[in-house]
Amino acid sequence: MKTRFILIQTSHAGNVGAVARAMKTMGFDDLVLVAPRWPNVLRKEETIQRASGALDVLANARIVATLDEALDGISHLCATAMTPRDFGPPTRTPREHFDLLLKGELCALDGRAQEANFADKTHALNRAADPHPSPLPAGEGVKPAQPVALAPLGRGRGEGHLRHVPSHASSNQGISSESGVAFLFGSERFGMANEDVYRCHVALSIPTNPQFGSLNLGAAVQVIAYEWRQALGGYGVPESAPQGERADAAQLAGMLAHWEQALAAISFLDPAAPKKLMPRLNQMFNRAALTQEEIHILRGVAKSMLQAARANR
Repeated sequence: MKTRFILIQTSHAGNVGAVARAMKTMGFDDLVLVAPRWPNVLRKEETIQRASGALDVLANARIVATLDEALDGISHLCATAMTPRDFGPPTRTPREHFDLLLKGELCALDGRAQEANFADKTHALNRAADPHPSPLPAGEGVKPAQPVALAPLGRGRGEGHLRHVPSHASSNQGISSESGVAFLFGSERFGMANEDVYRCHVALSIPTNPQFGSLNLGAAVQVIAYEWRQALGGYGVPESAPQGERADAAQLAGMLAHWEQALAAISFLDPAAPKKLMPRLNQMFNRAALTQEEIHILRGVAKSMLQAARANR
C-alpha cells in the first residue's frame, strides 16, 4: 500500500535525517518535505549523519512548496496532534485508527462524527447570522436532519466555508491496496496548522505520559511508522542461530559417569553414600537439553577436576 510521510515546514535538518532513518527501519521510503526551512536540507551534513545509512530515503525525497503538491495520489490523510481540537477530524490513537481503517469500519464512525461537527458549526453560524430567529409555526416540530458530510477544506479556506455534499462522499469502506495513505507532521515548534488538520480524515495522538508527552519529530515518526507496519502485517523476528545437535541419551550418560568419577576424586561425592546427587544432576542436565558441544565442554571440566585431584595426591 502506498504510504507517504509528509513533513510540513521542518526547521531542524537533523530531524529530517532521523525521520528518514525511522522510515527505513519500517520499510517505508516515500518522504515529502513541504516548505522546509533549509532548501538544501536533504544535502546538509547533519541530515546525512542523522539518517545513519538511510541515504536512499533522502535521495528519493521531494521538496515542494505547498501541501497540495505533496498529496498527489493520496486518498487518506492522517494528521498528528498532541491534544484534541475542538473542531475537526476525530482524534484516535494510531493503533485504534489503523485497525478500523483496515477493517473498513470507519464509515459509520466518521459519518456520525462529521454530522455532529457540521450540526454544531451550522447552529453556531445560524445563531450569529440571526440572533432573533422566528418561532416555528404551531404544530411543527424539528424535522430529522438529512445525513451530511463536510467537504474537504482547501488550504486557506476559512471555517465558515462549509458545504453540503452527498453522505456517501465521506464514506470509507476500508482502504484498498491501491489507495494512498499519508501521515502529516507539523513544524517542531508549532505543530500542524488548523487549516491543515481540517483537511485530514483523522488526528492521530500517540498515548504518552500525561505529565510529559513531548516527543521529538523523529521519535513520533518512528512510533507511527511502527504501528502502521504492524497493522499491515509487520516483520518477523529473525530466527536465532542454530544451537547445535542435541546430545543423545548415551552421550549424556557417559558425561554423567565421567562427572561421577571427578566429583568423587575431589571428595564432593561420597561413593559410599551418594544419596541422590547423581539423579539430581541427571534431571538438571535433562532440563538443560544439552547439545553435543556442551557435552564436550562438561567432559573437559570433569577431566580437569580429575587431573587436579591426581596432582594433589
